[in-house]
Amino acid sequence: MKLVIENLTKTYKNGVKAIDNLNLEIGTGMFGLLGPNGAGKSSLMRTIATLQSPDSGSIMFGDINVLEDKMSLRKVLGYLPQEFGVYPKMSANDLLHYFASLKGITDKKERNSLVDKALEVTNLSEVRNKHVAGYSGGMKQRFGIAQLLLNDPKLIIVDEPTAGLDPAERHRFLNVLREIGTNHIVIFSTHIVDDVKELCTDMAILNGGRILAQDTPKQMTAALSDKIWMTTVEREAIEQMQNTYNVISSNYNEDNMLNVRVYADVSPGAAFEKMKPSLEDVYFTTLSNDKFVAQPEIA
Repeated sequence: MKLVIENLTKTYKNGVKAIDNLNLEIGTGMFGLLGPNGAGKSSLMRTIATLQSPDSGSIMFGDINVLEDKMSLRKVLGYLPQEFGVYPKMSANDLLHYFASLKGITDKKERNSLVDKALEVTNLSEVRNKHVAGYSGGMKQRFGIAQLLLNDPKLIIVDEPTAGLDPAERHRFLNVLREIGTNHIVIFSTHIVDDVKELCTDMAILNGGRILAQDTPKQMTAALSDKIWMTTVEREAIEQMQNTYNVISSNYNEDNMLNVRVYADVSPGAAFEKMKPSLEDVYFTTLSNDKFVAQPEIA
């Protein structure tokens, strides 16, 4: 089964074009949608999840026409938005039973089985009787995955799920996603390059509501072979570097100097060392070549 998006467009009342004639095809596995804040990621996620309507275009999930038959899509959809609320004095166990009832699972034996499995997959079985409101950020995100698994979704959308998590919580959360991503279509929206590098078998870079590039992380990185160069300069020299070369990123080293990475087809000069490209290089190069300036996105 595939998700096929064709010529999708969405412009808000304030004139911001959040989705710009977008085309995308996504199959089973973890799909990373990578882009900066304001690129249109959340707008696209909400549109796929039927929470808002586009101005034009089509979305097909298998034989479901998503824009014309929203309820059929919702029956097989699992959605974890950037932020979600929970009832303050309910345990994870009770809350999942409540959500399962809302999803139409009335048989108690079936509900027990589904809740037990969801808690096990998300590593929350030992804290199932604690109030969700008292969970850490990472535990709440894993609970979010647990609740969306209750209806055995065929399409799962997670929007910026690791933002604000500490490294240990992020690692646990990514492991949960990795486990469920083998048998589902999972769209993972993020601005964190490492999340995509660690998790996704396919990816696209989005900016200005447009897909700038799509391929596997491995193929995207390989395309930059022999084109990434690095030199080290004083902090005061960065502006001149940016005016002279195609600077894609820079960061301080332990000597408080700047390591500057440059994109070029041939060596920019003797001071530059050829570097093995990374997915971060792919991301910054793609954005650098795009002239769109991101606008604030509508929440």
